[in-house]
Amino acid sequence: MVDNNQEIIIETGEETEKISRGSGDTPQIVNSDSIPLLALRGVVVFPNMMLPLLVGRDKSVEALEEAMVNNKEILLAAQKDEEIEDPEIDDIYRMGTIAKVKQLMRLPDGTIKILVEGLKRARVSKFEQVEPYFEVKFDIVEDEELEEDDREVEALMRTVENKFEDYVKLKEKIPSEVMLTINNIEDPGRLVDVIASHMSVKIKQQQQILEAVSYRKRLETLYGILEEELEILEVKDKINSEVKKQVEKRQKEYYLKEQMKAIKKELGEEGGGGSEAEEYREKIEEAELPEEVEEKALEEVEKLKKMPPRANEAVVVRNYLDTILDLPWNTYSEDKLVLDNVEDKLNEDHYGLEDVKERILEYLAVRKISNKMKTPILCLIGPPGVGKTSLGRSIAEALDREFVRLSLGGLRDEAEIRGHRRTYVGARPGRIINAIKDAGTKNPVFLLDEVDKIKSDFRGDPAAALLEVLDPEQNDEFSDHYLEVPFDLSDVMFITTANVADTIPRPLLDRMETINISGYTENEKVKIAENHLLPDLYDNHGLEDKLNISSNALKDVIRNYTREAGVRNLERTLAKICRKAAKKVVDGKERPTRVDVRNLKKYLGIPKYKYGKIEEESRVGVVTGLAYTSTGGDILNIEVSVVPGEGKLTLTGKLGDVMKESAQAALSYVRTKEDEFDFIDNFHEDYDIHVHVPQGAIPKDGPSAGITLATALVSALANQPVSGTIAMTGEVTLRGRVLPVGGIKSKVLAAHRSGIKKIILCKENKKNLEKVPDEIKNDLEFVFVEEMDEVLDTVFSEEEEEENEDQ
Repeated sequence: MVDNNQEIIIETGEETEKISRGSGDTPQIVNSDSIPLLALRGVVVFPNMMLPLLVGRDKSVEALEEAMVNNKEILLAAQKDEEIEDPEIDDIYRMGTIAKVKQLMRLPDGTIKILVEGLKRARVSKFEQVEPYFEVKFDIVEDEELEEDDREVEALMRTVENKFEDYVKLKEKIPSEVMLTINNIEDPGRLVDVIASHMSVKIKQQQQILEAVSYRKRLETLYGILEEELEILEVKDKINSEVKKQVEKRQKEYYLKEQMKAIKKELGEEGGGGSEAEEYREKIEEAELPEEVEEKALEEVEKLKKMPPRANEAVVVRNYLDTILDLPWNTYSEDKLVLDNVEDKLNEDHYGLEDVKERILEYLAVRKISNKMKTPILCLIGPPGVGKTSLGRSIAEALDREFVRLSLGGLRDEAEIRGHRRTYVGARPGRIINAIKDAGTKNPVFLLDEVDKIKSDFRGDPAAALLEVLDPEQNDEFSDHYLEVPFDLSDVMFITTANVADTIPRPLLDRMETINISGYTENEKVKIAENHLLPDLYDNHGLEDKLNISSNALKDVIRNYTREAGVRNLERTLAKICRKAAKKVVDGKERPTRVDVRNLKKYLGIPKYKYGKIEEESRVGVVTGLAYTSTGGDILNIEVSVVPGEGKLTLTGKLGDVMKESAQAALSYVRTKEDEFDFIDNFHEDYDIHVHVPQGAIPKDGPSAGITLATALVSALANQPVSGTIAMTGEVTLRGRVLPVGGIKSKVLAAHRSGIKKIILCKENKKNLEKVPDEIKNDLEFVFVEEMDEVLDTVFSEEEEEENEDQ
């Protein structure tokens, strides 16, 4: 409310008017000129009413800003239809309220929050303008003067007060203290406005009250609206009372049913929930559960016995007991520990992968001698398409165990591993327990796929939950939140797969025995295609006797159409040939189709890659490196360009932090060799160096490119070309020492696929070549170095030899 004896200055064009307020008086507005109009949606403002409003429409904001510039007064009028976003003149009621803007606050979303006080009723006489805001001329609607002895109005006031008191009793949202204010109002116009402002009625009804000019008309209109609202509220209260009686009736029925159960129990005639509980008790005793589990299950049976059959809690208990009984607490698959049979099965399903097969056979040999050894956790790490998942399935078949696969890619919720507590709605066991239940045995082969792609957020860390699952020292008492009893996972043979080891959490990786699957050689891919891929493709496409693909064509597909570590793209490419051959069969071609090197392009189009022709010519500032990615080994072309500038080093190609640091270290080393090579004069002050790794959209990181970066820098600064048939990998220190790196087998296979002839490696990596097939090593020349000087001597001496041969 407005303070008493406050004086407001209103500027109206040429003259200034003062509106004086006495004790409790309403301001009197005279000599009015045009005024901004604010169209309201869903609300009517009455005089003597203080109300907050949100202003967001452009036209409304313009009107409000115009009002604030002048005298902070504005005409508030309601829209006839609050759904209209941009109202026209005919969409706005003519009767409104002159209001004063008491407070204004701009919100972060661009809307404006204001506090307005209604002053006087006013009728729009003319719209002066419509854009950019409504501006109108208006006439003040003065309240009539009340006669001192007008008993009819007095009677109407008392009747309205009594009706509103009944309305307040039925309307829960209106505080009872409002009646204290109403009872102290003597002015009939003010009484109507205050009561109307507290009622939740339609806009049309509020507008009827606002437009009533005489006191008698206002009171009669308000009385009629109160009568209508009271009838609605009384019906609503009646409905609520009937619903309450129905609920009380159900509670009474429940109480009587419980008494009935107690009587039947005393008479030995127990039924209903009691009989169901006895059925569960019998199943639990027959299941021969572990002692702790049986005790917990019987506790739940006692709870079920005391619950009404249709209660929500009874459903939760039944689901829990069903889960307990469905789990294989004592069911095992008997291992077929005949090593020769297992070895034959593994060789039949997978070509190569000798390390993995050997490790499986070693484990089974120990199990055959002694059952005391805890089951190891094997982690198969390798690029996509090398057979990690299918290898797990073959192990299960070889052991005659059930096979369970669970994909962990993108898993974020810890409850997916540990389960939900039964206090939550929709609680269920974790995916580990569910998978064991579906397998039906306590010792399946459990494959956890893509363990390197686990995520964590506010829902917990699934990797931490997996520690209890995969740790042989504690998984014999794995605790699922839903079960609330331990379950022994020590008999489960867990196998995990990952593309790279770097993203596996260190504590989790520590629990596993890693086996790296680097990829397949060309000959291995040909054997896999002939023995596994093509028979399945012929069978699936109905081409058993209608298609023949030669070995040379397979090699051509591997070299020129699928450059990968695994065989997944090879299978897709061969499937493309099968589809085209199937089309020929349907078109009426009867004789078998033979695909060889000569007609391969008809089926696959132009080759995607040029085998053995990667950067054959020698180029300045371009050096081939070797990298290990999530898809296997790959070659990495590093380019260096020197241009006039200020000595800046620019790195592009979406390089990670490790590669950026390697580039800085390589440049620092190269600057120490300025006296030994014929570098560009003052290159570190007058020239900018730009290091770029093509395929910029692909992130690249790792410590494998140090010597490659240093060689490329020396080549560019000394204008010395480097042969495209040389590849290298290794890290370099500031002193020029070459450090060993990982992924050697994958990198060597990638170099061989790309047609590289010579590979420079750190001397300490020589031992890593033992796992590289001899057929690959015989096609390549290896140079082992310890210092960066040896790398530069090897690279540039070869260029000199080639130049001499050309001459």
